[in-house]
Amino acid sequence: MEHQQVLIPEVTFQHHTDDADFKRRVKKTTILLSVITLIELAIGLTIYTMHKGEHPNAFLVLAFKGVVCILTLAKAYYIVSVFMHLGDEIRNMIMTIIVPLMLFVWFIAAFLIDGNSYRNLRNDYDPHYKQQTTETKAKPVEEPEHKSGKE
Repeated sequence: MEHQQVLIPEVTFQHHTDDADFKRRVKKTTILLSVITLIELAIGLTIYTMHKGEHPNAFLVLAFKGVVCILTLAKAYYIVSVFMHLGDEIRNMIMTIIVPLMLFVWFIAAFLIDGNSYRNLRNDYDPHYKQQTTETKAKPVEEPEHKSGKE
């Protein structure tokens, strides 16, 4: 029996075709990340000043926080794509990294939701915990009558 050898072509990629092109890409990404960071700082200062007011608009604060989260995810995408060279990889390599990351994000969200549920149930059904954490009105302390030693 003769052994047949199957030749599979090697998969090779050129990550950077030109040094000048790579430098231009890094410069563009750095400027974009700087602009996104400045926008995040401006939104953060806006939220900070809104909280100093008497009645901050809760919906507007939540919307600003959502925008900051989206901008942070965009920054993470650009950092991983350009500086860590994940954007140059094949699709299977990208999925090998992204799928476990999404599972990790789900894992964190599940624990936060579960912890919040536990806290709410503890506050509702544990009278000992409620007694320790609930504010009570302090009763005024009556001063005792001072007796002199002559009586």
